[in-house]
Amino acid sequence: MPSAQGVSQPMSDAGEWRQRWQKMAEKVERVKTSAEEQALLARLSQPQQPFVLAFANAHAMNLLAASPSFFQALDSADMVLRDGTGMAILLGLLGMRPGRNLNGTDLIPRLLAQFDGRCIALFGTQNPSLERALGVVALQIAPHSPCVSAHGFLQTADYTALAATHRPALIVLGMGMPRQEEVVIALRAALAYPCLIVCGGAILDFLGGKTPRAPLWMRRVGLEWLFRLGCEPRRLFRRYVVGNPLFLVRALHLAVMKYF
Repeated sequence: MPSAQGVSQPMSDAGEWRQRWQKMAEKVERVKTSAEEQALLARLSQPQQPFVLAFANAHAMNLLAASPSFFQALDSADMVLRDGTGMAILLGLLGMRPGRNLNGTDLIPRLLAQFDGRCIALFGTQNPSLERALGVVALQIAPHSPCVSAHGFLQTADYTALAATHRPALIVLGMGMPRQEEVVIALRAALAYPCLIVCGGAILDFLGGKTPRAPLWMRRVGLEWLFRLGCEPRRLFRRYVVGNPLFLVRALHLAVMKYF
């Protein structure tokens, strides 16, 4: 497994990480218009089987460059959406239109609203953030949904047992990478009814108010990462200050090797 930040391993397995990056870039579902985005939400809200939704951002790409096992976990998702400006840069360098930025922080609350009236599970983070996130969902986003919750430090079998007992139609995992991608594999294998399982990263901390959102203008110009770094410089230093330049170097390297 990679380090906690996924950026310490050098690019020694150049051929392998390039193949993983290329495959993940091709896997990302690119949504071009608002109409396509609405159709995507409708599709995700009516799963026919256990369906896994994940997000690829610069941090995820650094992790999968360092870890074949994380790549396999992310690649096993039924759908991967583009999250952030870094992925737009990478896709553009590879000659792909990046489409709309469907980051989980904005998309997951909309998905929660789509499931209003059906059971929802929130697995991740810790109290009081989890309790506050549960309150926001229960009172504001999906007030007609029964909800089940559990903090993000249980054994994987505990989450599968809770899901099997309560049969939530939507399961949001807020455990961060790569832990949530490990849990999602077990959930999909254990469950035998239609449900949507979402790898949500820090979404429960956002909903619970622990992690504030950047001002709208920063989000619009792709600088929310800078706002988050300012809020949590020690925790996010390696992810952004080290990880972002490394991501750009890898993206340029992959583009050069692809075309030349």
